[in-house]
Amino acid sequence: MELKLSILVLYVAAMLYLGYVGMRRTKTVGDFFLGGRTIGPWMSAFAYGTTYFSAVLFVGYAGKLGWGFGPHTLWIVAGNTVVGSLLAWMVLAKRTRIMTAKLGAMTMPEFFEARYGSRALRVMSALIIFAFLVPYSASVYMGLSYLFEVNLGISYVYALTLMAALTGVYLMMGGYFALTLTDFLRGIVEIFGSIFMVVFLVNLVGGFGPAWDQAWAISYPGFSQVSLPAIGGVLPEAQFPGWMVLASLVLITSIGPWGMPQMVQKFYSLKSEKDVTRAMIVATGFALIISFAAYFSGALTHLFYQAPPIDPSTGKASADYLMPHLLTEKIPGWASLLMLLLVLSASMSSLSSLVLVSSSSIAIDLYARDANPKPTPKQTMLLLRALCGLFVLASLVIALGKPAFILSLMVISWGAIGGSFVAPYVYGLFLPWANRIGAIAGLLTGLGTALTLFILWGEPGVPLAGAVAMIVPMIVLPVVSYATRGTEARGAKLASSIATEG
Repeated sequence: MELKLSILVLYVAAMLYLGYVGMRRTKTVGDFFLGGRTIGPWMSAFAYGTTYFSAVLFVGYAGKLGWGFGPHTLWIVAGNTVVGSLLAWMVLAKRTRIMTAKLGAMTMPEFFEARYGSRALRVMSALIIFAFLVPYSASVYMGLSYLFEVNLGISYVYALTLMAALTGVYLMMGGYFALTLTDFLRGIVEIFGSIFMVVFLVNLVGGFGPAWDQAWAISYPGFSQVSLPAIGGVLPEAQFPGWMVLASLVLITSIGPWGMPQMVQKFYSLKSEKDVTRAMIVATGFALIISFAAYFSGALTHLFYQAPPIDPSTGKASADYLMPHLLTEKIPGWASLLMLLLVLSASMSSLSSLVLVSSSSIAIDLYARDANPKPTPKQTMLLLRALCGLFVLASLVIALGKPAFILSLMVISWGAIGGSFVAPYVYGLFLPWANRIGAIAGLLTGLGTALTLFILWGEPGVPLAGAVAMIVPMIVLPVVSYATRGTEARGAKLASSIATEG
């Protein structure tokens, strides 16, 4: 235990040192939020991958979905790798880099305002980002704290507080440049840790072949019928097959990143459009290794447990404790420390990106544009750092309440934000006649659909609700924009010219 704690302290010290290095390089708001748009392909790709996959993947997703769907969760691996990484970089990165640079936009709300000529769209999107990234951040803190509790014997509350303090301190110091420096180090830890995790676990059951065969031979509870209540006189009570829930999760976790501001930020900060291809290859390889390791390991949980472990605070079985127990009790102490560093690495990057993007939604998109239109760089930087601390505190408060399931908390956040932003963002890049009225209609229908179905269907319907919320705006926005042609803003001409240039 002393060795584990010593190595953990050294790791944390390295993170703080890199935060200090980043602080010395951070002079302007652009430096703090985008690294001055000087981030190379390898660091951008690692920043994208480590933000994509957090403790929620290794603990909440891998454990609960692996228990419920077994090796069928590899469909999520395929979606995350091909759609969430390869196609996201191939389709979005270059055009995003060009348009945001020409429009002078550092954030997604700023892009929306410049592209569609709508202040209301900027304000609404900024508020949505802050409101829904807080619970997402809380879900990451929860997953990480569960692992600390089981692995190091540190109570959930103390582990949670420690992680929150670390995130706040080093991010407030160095901003995005510090984030990319540490992401590169964390990404290397994640790759080696993920490969080791899979090799070690399959060897415990006789090799990859026997592990694969045994996993496929099990009947998984996730494929049972999901019953959703009636919605007034609109939709009757319905039974949905379990595979539809899995398909919804594939869509949310693969298409969702196309509209998640903390993911899109990586395209803004690229040093050059020429770096896109190299970054795409690295990010896709990273996604394949990390997502396969997590979901395949989660699929093996039935080979080690008859039922999920007990949550010590409630005395009830909880799938959220499956992976923490598996990565602590079934492997030697030195290996469990490697797994702890793996999940810590995955989580710290996601948390840092979430905190940075959320604080910018208030400091850059609201304060610097409305409350104080001519702030000094020092004022904006001070507010950004203060809001980083406030966001961490809000996430900490939610996580201390231990909402029932990590997975649902993250899916709600991704469903609401993805439903709100994917259509306005993607169509804003590629559909020159997409206009302000269509974008607002798309954003509001996505958000409204998500919230309505989350409330009416409850936890069993969260994945389906999130998937529906992403699909509806993709239809609404072009229809409304076509019906209101002639109201396009300046950004539409830029989108058209870029499309013409290829």
